[in-house]
Amino acid sequence: MASSITGPTTATVHLVRHGEVHNPEKVLYGRLPGYGLSELGHRMAAGIAEHFAARADAGQPVHLLAASPLQRAQETVAPLAERLSLPVITEERVLEAENSFEGLSRVKQQLRSPRWWPLLVNPFRPSWGEPYTQQASRMLAAAKDLSGQAVAEHGDGAEIVVVSHQLPIWVTRLWAENRPLWHDPRRRECSLTSITSLHIGPRGVESVSYAEPNHELLKDATALPGA
Repeated sequence: MASSITGPTTATVHLVRHGEVHNPEKVLYGRLPGYGLSELGHRMAAGIAEHFAARADAGQPVHLLAASPLQRAQETVAPLAERLSLPVITEERVLEAENSFEGLSRVKQQLRSPRWWPLLVNPFRPSWGEPYTQQASRMLAAAKDLSGQAVAEHGDGAEIVVVSHQLPIWVTRLWAENRPLWHDPRRRECSLTSITSLHIGPRGVESVSYAEPNHELLKDATALPGA
């Protein structure tokens, strides 16, 4: 892995997955434009804003906000930016992963067609989209730059919130925990508006923690592809 995070100071980068998306046709939307939050997704975004505002009131403020340029990420970060009166950095490197199946609906049924089988030959890379190593590298590079900026401006212990997408967040966590990047998508621990926190110290990412502030809302969410 070429990218890493090192430095003499400490910081925490909170990787937040966006909220539920309005997607009645169950399209694997990937990087397609026009996919915004559902009503439940907006409630999730409000819940994330409340979570970090409460932490700020308790003496753990957020110093920097960033988000993927995709609509669902921007809509998720908006209530938090308003609540904390912080600008949002649009960060291309935390974008959703590339996927050759983007735009398909009901993907499991579509994959029964032999036309798609050549894309399934290597699940370890994966052969149907952006390599896992490339996703982790760009996410870590973004985290390094954002944490460096936050520490330079606000000092040791700075906290950064980055709104991104499930797969890039998950492979970044796997890398940080020294686990193989290939995995069963059904076993990802990265629910809607969950928080995967990278705790950075002199040796780089020294630990990872995970939280689900909107746990009570998850029971009403629809499992959507391409999130």
